[in-house]
Amino acid sequence: MNETKSRFLRIKCGDCGNEQILFDRAVSQVKCLVCERILAEPRGGKADIKAKVVDVVDKDI
Repeated sequence: MNETKSRFLRIKCGDCGNEQILFDRAVSQVKCLVCERILAEPRGGKADIKAKVVDVVDKDI
């Protein structure tokens, strides 16, 4: 079975507390949808997550 190591993460913004979901291998900068703080930056593989990871979203949902 081929399991991917990529995941979707529920993260929480450190400035406003907004929670949103992002891909852990984001290829573009991800900003908070509320306050526009940078939450993740691409790094050629896994993104550099700059917010608290609250949960890993289950791919079976």
